[in-house]
Amino acid sequence: MKKRRPFCAGVSVHRGFARRARHDPRGRGILRARGALSLALLAATACLAAPLHAQSATVSGAVAVSSQLVDRGQAVTPATPILQAAVSWAPAPGWSLGLSGGTEIRSPGHVSEALAQVSHYWSLSSDWQMQGDLLYYDYPGNAQARLFDRTEIGVNWIYRDILTFGLSGICLINGTRHEPRGAADINFHWPLAWHFSLSLGAGVSQSLVLNSGSYGYGERINTAVYRYGHAGLLWSYGPWRVELDRVATNPAIPRHAGNLVTAPWVGTISWSF
Repeated sequence: MKKRRPFCAGVSVHRGFARRARHDPRGRGILRARGALSLALLAATACLAAPLHAQSATVSGAVAVSSQLVDRGQAVTPATPILQAAVSWAPAPGWSLGLSGGTEIRSPGHVSEALAQVSHYWSLSSDWQMQGDLLYYDYPGNAQARLFDRTEIGVNWIYRDILTFGLSGICLINGTRHEPRGAADINFHWPLAWHFSLSLGAGVSQSLVLNSGSYGYGERINTAVYRYGHAGLLWSYGPWRVELDRVATNPAIPRHAGNLVTAPWVGTISWSF
């Protein structure tokens, strides 16, 4: 998703810090993360990793505050401030292991979303790179949301950290429906003047909703395809980054009980190390 940067993003069109979430192909960090570990453990790991980063440059991380977590155009949390933390370790050239998590600031310690990620990249030419990902998503903060715990396999092609195209295969862990689902994403990042950049993204995905009858959509929603995208402006200076995105989803399909609504605007402030 976008240029690979070591921070957690509030809007994850490509997968999410919402996630897709994702590591820098040069080992600089992950974009979003969620894992089975608690946010407190992730934050502690990030703090301990800072001295290692100074010594070996193989460990990196980030902390961020977002106005909402959005994954592929669908709300993961209510529209409330979200604290996020992430850490990434590059054990060998081309490889990256990442963990991250997010929690509502009003409910500290109550993890809303977590991810573990293993990634590998290949250099295809001076301009093109290819990246493969294996991800595990966990939603421990809501019993209904546990229906969306899943694994994903993704392949991405990156052109100069400007254009990214990705294909993903998704398999839900819980519930009774485990047939594979698919998603495709394209993202564009273009530097502007005065440390500003333009960010655009669009994607299409099969719905992850399992218990469709509770929403009145009928069984069709289990294989329904919806579209999503974002357009945003970001400012970055050193380890700091501020981003504001306009998010759109068509049709708007609720992710789980509670009918969480995706806010039209999502903002994120992050600091990476």
